[in-house]
Order: sequence, then C-alpha cells, then structure tokens
Amino acid sequence: MARDSDRSNGGALARIAPDSRRRPDPATEGLAQGLGWFSLGLGAAEIVGGAAIARWLGKPELTPVIQAYGVREIVTGVGILGTQDPTPWIWGRVGGDAVDIATVLPALEESNPKRGNAMIALMALAGVTALDVVCAHNLSEAPLRPSRRVRSDYGRRSGFPESPEAMRGRASDFEPPLDIVGPQAMRPWTSAEA
Repeated sequence: MARDSDRSNGGALARIAPDSRRRPDPATEGLAQGLGWFSLGLGAAEIVGGAAIARWLGKPELTPVIQAYGVREIVTGVGILGTQDPTPWIWGRVGGDAVDIATVLPALEESNPKRGNAMIALMALAGVTALDVVCAHNLSEAPLRPSRRVRSDYGRRSGFPESPEAMRGRASDFEPPLDIVGPQAMRPWTSAEA
C-alpha cells in the first residue's frame, strides 16, 4: 500500500528511485579516477615484481604477501573505475594502505641491511595514504545526486484514448470503402448485402 507522501500526478504512485551515487567536485572525481589507474598499475607491478620488491625491502619472505596485495590492488582499481560511486572502493584503498604499512614496519628493524629502503617505502605509503584519505573523505561528504521519481502504478490507465462511455457508438456510422479488392468472403459486410 502506498503512503500518502508517495502519491502524486492524479493519484498515480510515484516512488523514489534508489540513487545513492555521490556528486563530488570534478577535482575529487579526477583524483578517484587517478587512484583507480594507480591501483591497477601498482597491482600489476606487485604481481610481476613481488620478489624484487621483497628483496629491496630486505624481506624476501614477503614475496607471496606482496603478490597477494597486487591482486587486491587490481580488484580495487577495477572497482573504482567500474562503478558510478567509487566511495567504498576508495575507503577500501585506505584500509589496504594500513595493511601495507603494517607489513613494511617490521623491515625497519636494526638488523635489516635494507632499512633505508623500508623507510622510503613507508614515506611513499604515507603520501599515498594521505591522498586516499582526502579523496575518500571528500567523496563521503559530497551530496547525493537528486533522486528521480519513477511512475510505478498504471492502475488508472485503460489504454484507450478516451473513456469507454465517450467512445460508445463511434463505429456505428462506419462505411467501408467500396473499392476493396479481394475475395468476396474477405470484403467488409454492408447492410445492403443483408
């Protein structure tokens, strides 16, 4: 049963179409798209070069973890670029950044000869995380797109141009054309033939 607030246009039901997409400013929208492409590139690099990245960090045992993170990045990038509202996917990037930082932190131990490389990686992660947080925050704060009303009840429509009472008797004065060519059985019946 429809609520009174749902009735409009002569009593026909109208419902609000679900449209939870955000309307961010063009700069935020562009940043989100850029982060989507960055995710795809980073993911491919982590899958292909995971062993080299792990050695560069001084933690070769992290190779399968880095490759798994590459898969996560590609899925996130596809999600950002393939949806009309990338907000949840950008927040997913923020969560992924936290996991990445937690993975790199043990490489800062004093015994790691590549400790400087781990510090560079952490600074890069901090910068990307800052971009992700700003983008996710701006997307979350963007207003929702205006909802559109969708006509959903055609119960009052008959399909006729006028009411049946107004159309009654309209065909009684019909005179078929006399020049119809075809078999007698298919020609229109007239009162003169009776």
